[in-house]
Amino acid sequence: MALTYDLSGKTAVITGSNSGIGLGIAQELAKAGADIVLNSFSDREEDHALAAQIAKETGVKARYIKADMSKGDECRQLIEEAGVCDILINNAGIQHVAPIPEFPTSKWDAIIAINLSSAFHTSAVALPMMRKAGWGRVINVASAHGLTASPYKSAYVAAKHGIVGLTKTTALETAEEPITANAICPGYVLTPLVESQIPDTMKEYDMSREDVIKNVMLKRQPSKDFATVEQLGGTAAFLCSAAADQITGTQISVDGGWTAL
Repeated sequence: MALTYDLSGKTAVITGSNSGIGLGIAQELAKAGADIVLNSFSDREEDHALAAQIAKETGVKARYIKADMSKGDECRQLIEEAGVCDILINNAGIQHVAPIPEFPTSKWDAIIAINLSSAFHTSAVALPMMRKAGWGRVINVASAHGLTASPYKSAYVAAKHGIVGLTKTTALETAEEPITANAICPGYVLTPLVESQIPDTMKEYDMSREDVIKNVMLKRQPSKDFATVEQLGGTAAFLCSAAADQITGTQISVDGGWTAL
């Protein structure tokens, strides 16, 4: 039986949430009764349709707000436009893989801006709202790479380690208030983007789907199984519950044992 949490009357703003992990978290929080603000940098009909679909399926209020998380002023405007932010999910992120000497400066700057600095900007506006409301949750989606490293991912690893540090600082600054800040650290998650990469990887290595998943994609994930967006959404819902009132400044790994190695 699935655990259920009641987040009725709360509003959650989830950055980078028109697909993948962000959308999965938004859907689970909506099922728990939270009103939802979806976000990404695009402004397409399908973006707004996603919000309408969540509202129809769960009965909560849901809307989509365009904001480019690489731009600090737009990060702040997102929270201001939302008007209320009881739950802030900093999820937006991008990736680039290259050796440090060949890593494009533009890619470094973009990854640091979107994966790290955006969380600072949204938190700076959301925390006063939470204080006024007398309750709040900040959940930063970090990564197993916020706790360990891999070669060729310098910007991503640096940003995710930074997110873990920002989470701790946020928790300490709110420790005597009914506000918590925690990081979720996923390993490999089965998102539509990852799913779409499997056929090409099968061709590249001349392997079956099962072997590609087990021996290539999940090489560092001891469980040899993907985490799901529903599991990450459930973890977020738990962190928003009363059961997690004294859980703050920590990291919850959802990585199949990756960081236990």
